Amino acid sequence: MSGRAQLMWDEAVTGYDFGPDHPMDPVRLDLTRRLVDAFGLDRDVEVVSAKAAGESTLRLVHREDYVEAVKAASVDPEAADQSYGLGTMDDPAFPRMHDVSALIAGQSVGAAEAVWRGQALHAVNFAGGLHHAMPGGASGFCIYNDASLAIARLLELGAERVAYVDVDVHHGDGVQAAFWEDPRVLTISLHEHPRTLFPQTGWPEETGADSAEGSAVNVALPAGTGDAGWLRAFHAVVPELIADFRPDVLVTQHGADTHFEDPLAHLAVSLDAQRAVQVACHELAHEYAGGKWIALGGGGYAVVDVVPRSWTHLVGIAAGRPVEPEAMIPEGWRQEVFARTRQLAPARMTDGRWPVAYAEWDAGYDPADRLDQAVLATRRAVFPLRGLLA
Repeated sequence: MSGRAQLMWDEAVTGYDFGPDHPMDPVRLDLTRRLVDAFGLDRDVEVVSAKAAGESTLRLVHREDYVEAVKAASVDPEAADQSYGLGTMDDPAFPRMHDVSALIAGQSVGAAEAVWRGQALHAVNFAGGLHHAMPGGASGFCIYNDASLAIARLLELGAERVAYVDVDVHHGDGVQAAFWEDPRVLTISLHEHPRTLFPQTGWPEETGADSAEGSAVNVALPAGTGDAGWLRAFHAVVPELIADFRPDVLVTQHGADTHFEDPLAHLAVSLDAQRAVQVACHELAHEYAGGKWIALGGGGYAVVDVVPRSWTHLVGIAAGRPVEPEAMIPEGWRQEVFARTRQLAPARMTDGRWPVAYAEWDAGYDPADRLDQAVLATRRAVFPLRGLLA
């Protein structure tokens, strides 16, 4: 197996553009790609452009009638069928929507194929992680669910166990739904509590269908959770489940919208804590999945201050050349940011909180603490189903 990482990239993915007033500004993808290059990480990864997902691949997850509706909306956006979630405020239709959505999906499927076949040990598609799209509809800025398609392709290629860890601030509902009845896929989502954030799902009691009990795991975090609580919750749940499941491949989704600057959510996580979880996912892949790791992007709407830095850290970790938190950001990139956005770019690759400290779960918990209550709810709902102590 090649030890080299692949970075899945095609400039055309920046065509995933819902319009100038939509929070998912494709500039975040372009600026991330440029920051990766500014740090010279291109020398440590193989940059690959995979082909767009074809119809047979899309139908691994999505219904044929939905794919046809996306195609029709791409030709005539004004006539988009809103019964499929298209042409809505969250998911406006735009020309060539099918083509660019299938291209993003193709990058994640290509990442899965490369890792499974041993062409790369790790693969990153930061344009992916569109985890809300359902088999029969668009949702939450997501047209095709590339994460689910990558997992479905891994199963098609022969993987017996795939673990999916989602640390986006929003519940990974589309991926959970796609594999709700499939015990071969363990989905773990850490997200802001559904009482306070879209999509209002991801309760700890959602644990999978009768045929796959314990294969869906949800940690619903209180609004306002910061670095110490976020990392405590992650380490109190994820490593033990991954160690028990022993996946053939680890797929992770790294939405950057947990950040305290994100305008659409209410967690208070720093860039440094996001980096710490990226490092932890990398280590889990090596410890329990033979190093096979597919890392995806996701949400993130602080498109200058947060997203490019967070995902550049992700690429560096996958490439085996992590960017140090205290690293100064190249001036050329900062000038490019100002020219493109008229915003001042951050100066360093840290929020000044590295290393991030947190209390290990094994040291004890406080049943009156809201964060600990959330962790306990998850452990009590899922761990016994998997034969583990809650």
